[in-house]
Amino acid sequence: MQSRTSERSTRPAIDVTRAPLGERVQEPFVVVAVDHRGIDEPFMVLTLGNRTGRIETAPFWLKDLPRVTGIVKGDVVQVIGEIASYHDRRQLKVSSLRVLPKDMVDWADLLPTVGDTGPYWDAVDRWRSKIVRPRLRAAIDLFFSDPEFRLRFEACPASLNEHHAALGGVLMHTVEVARIARTIARVCRAEVDVAVAGALLHDIGKTEAYCWSGGFDLSERGALHGPQVLGAEMLARRVRSIDAPPCTDHELVLLQHLVLAQADTRPHRSPVVPATLEALVIQHADRASAQTAGLAEASPSGTVTPGDFMVTLAKVRGPDGQRLFRGASDWGAAGPHEPDTKEGRPPGS
Repeated sequence: MQSRTSERSTRPAIDVTRAPLGERVQEPFVVVAVDHRGIDEPFMVLTLGNRTGRIETAPFWLKDLPRVTGIVKGDVVQVIGEIASYHDRRQLKVSSLRVLPKDMVDWADLLPTVGDTGPYWDAVDRWRSKIVRPRLRAAIDLFFSDPEFRLRFEACPASLNEHHAALGGVLMHTVEVARIARTIARVCRAEVDVAVAGALLHDIGKTEAYCWSGGFDLSERGALHGPQVLGAEMLARRVRSIDAPPCTDHELVLLQHLVLAQADTRPHRSPVVPATLEALVIQHADRASAQTAGLAEASPSGTVTPGDFMVTLAKVRGPDGQRLFRGASDWGAAGPHEPDTKEGRPPGS
């Protein structure tokens, strides 16, 4: 099936995380947050975002507040200004801004995106084709053969501001989880077909729990029920909507358990703990993908010089908020280290 993400706008956007100080800015941003700060001297700071990242504005002091009065999270604003710095913290010094109609912009220009989703869909469809259990394959196909579901799934983020927080993030994360789960299942003698099916289904509820028009946020049902419960409900609705259900009631319960038992860390703890081997496999695979997201692409926080043993990674924290590092040693190699990408992107079988 054709990937819609690959057809989205590729108009260059200023990289707010790397643009040099003093660079002029004249383009739209989405308002990610509106913060009122200060007591004796109140001021407002906007957090603005595009597909390259986020940046705070310089303060709008009392005399400037009329310029931003009425602006709320999710608005799209056309900004003129320049990249500046205050106490070594990047900020956008705004000279002019105005609110734009939301239907005038392409959200792929304003929100982070994983880019071309084609390779991820190739992996999903290849793994689906290898599921040999007829009823299991039929249950998976209820979702992944549905063009409307695929369009929403490939746009959905995997989180709001943590791992894979990008358009297409849930698809990218799902491929990683399925890939890891396949390997763990083989080592642990779990049912590989069931583990792969559960990995593909484990985050379907996020398509109803999250919304991404105007920035990433929770839907009302997402806030009240959570993505795991919504995913289990989606499974039941789809299976029971078919005159000849693709799987038995018992098999539906097993699949729902794989969706309900995936996360084990606050604030995302699942409603139930894993009670099957395959559920435990998916939980470990999900955690591995979520906790390592972004580490491979993370850049050092400073200059790396010869002889450095470890380098601190910028803007990346561990699951408990700790600083993270990357080894800088060449381990005696004659030349520069080249990472093994044979098992990297695009996703393999």
